[in-house]
Amino acid sequence: MNRTKLISQIKAKESYLCIGLDSDITKIPAHLLNAQDPIFEFNKQIIDATEKYAVSYKINTAFYEALGTKGWESLQKTIDYLPKDIFIIADAKRGDIGNTSSQYAKAFFENLNCDAVTVAPYMGEDSVKPFLEIKDKWTILLALTSNSGAQDFEMLELKNGKKVYEEVLEKSQNWGTDENLMYVVGATKAEYIENIRKIIPNHFLLVPGVGAQGGNLAEVSKAGMTKECGLLINSSRQIIYASKDKDFAEMAAKKAQEIQQEMAIQLSVTK
Repeated sequence: MNRTKLISQIKAKESYLCIGLDSDITKIPAHLLNAQDPIFEFNKQIIDATEKYAVSYKINTAFYEALGTKGWESLQKTIDYLPKDIFIIADAKRGDIGNTSSQYAKAFFENLNCDAVTVAPYMGEDSVKPFLEIKDKWTILLALTSNSGAQDFEMLELKNGKKVYEEVLEKSQNWGTDENLMYVVGATKAEYIENIRKIIPNHFLLVPGVGAQGGNLAEVSKAGMTKECGLLINSSRQIIYASKDKDFAEMAAKKAQEIQQEMAIQLSVTK
């Protein structure tokens, strides 16, 4: 999915909602555990209930890798099941020396057929370039994350007066374009988004942390939205675990619709 198609979906659905399929076998409703593939059955019902409100799904691969080969089967089945007009993100946080990154890129872009993959930037340009070289695919670079540990490195001030995350943003712009490079910016760092927009005014931002982690949708949208939207706001637990009973899909749809309706209001402000 290229930038034009993604923006078209945002306009059509009046939504920039990304739903995180952080599907934990210990948290899904108990009645699904009797299914042949509980994780896929959970994902399938969540997708069926919420796809009209979302433009993207983000699959946190750790929850699937932890289950071994069965988890990978659930992952592949989930990706295959997602509608063709949905932007599919593999939240894998890869990044290694060039030839290893090439294999990661092949795994997620060619074999699993995801549209995007999250990548850590701290091994430098040669560790990121193999992802960017795949046509019509996106690399989503970790910039300023929502976890408390972001203070350890991302927020450190360098000798030139810039913080590490600012240096990452500035330097990495030369590696790709706003057609194939996005950035992860945590919603709990909303006060920094205006500054981030000064550095990267046109790139899409993937923003986790709205909802369960305390991020505020209106604040993030005001600070980060561009004329083309430029945002994908991720919500995971708030939606997929809205209920642990048999009505889990119905309640997920209700929560997704609530967020989408708020997003429609935010989008109308930028018209």
